[in-house]
Amino acid sequence: YCSNDSEIYFEEGDFDNFINKLSSIKTIEYVHPVKEHSWGQKVVRFYDPDHHIIEVGENMKTVCKRYLDKGMTLEEIAEKMDIPLKAVKAYTR
Repeated sequence: YCSNDSEIYFEEGDFDNFINKLSSIKTIEYVHPVKEHSWGQKVVRFYDPDHHIIEVGENMKTVCKRYLDKGMTLEEIAEKMDIPLKAVKAYTR
């Protein structure tokens, strides 16, 4: 039975490595494969053995760093991610 009425959420610092490990487990039942939200965060959802939804998202610091590495300013990152500049500054320290 898949009620889909709640989920548990985690953030992963090395999201790509996590996805590689997850993909090696052939019995994983995905809610959806890896997708990237409009603000740039990659996420995946899957069911645990009791059919509770687990969501694992890329760490927000990693998302901000990716944007910094692309040459975006802190202000541009805040606008793209729709979060306060103060949060971007905290993520990029």
